[in-house]
Amino acid sequence: MGRRPQVDHEELARLSARGWSNADLAAHFGVTESGILQAKRSAGLSKPMTDHSAALPWKLARSHSQSGPATNLRNLSAAAQGRPVPKEKINTALRWARRLVDNGLDIAYDPEQGFHEIEASDVSHIAQILKTTETRLG
Repeated sequence: MGRRPQVDHEELARLSARGWSNADLAAHFGVTESGILQAKRSAGLSKPMTDHSAALPWKLARSHSQSGPATNLRNLSAAAQGRPVPKEKINTALRWARRLVDNGLDIAYDPEQGFHEIEASDVSHIAQILKTTETRLG
């Protein structure tokens, strides 16, 4: 089994700054494009990925992943993490979440049924997400 090629982080940073594509970098270093992406993460050259696991803690069925509640939760999560979200999309998500909270409701998910509204408990998922987002947005 051969040794994996090493990607020099200083050279990677220099070539990336010059505008080299990931494909060109991969060919230069003798690795795959995935290897370049890993090296960029390791070298601190890539933006951290947005993590929506707190807002969407469920394993979603593919048919539910683009539903209104999933989209709203992702938009709230992105805004809470300081990512830019188009004004109309974050306003829609905030109105949706406020309606639920104001009416004592929460959101639940079931792979068979999809998203559905339930009576909120003391620890409301949607209330926590809304609070985190509103705190970030000011």
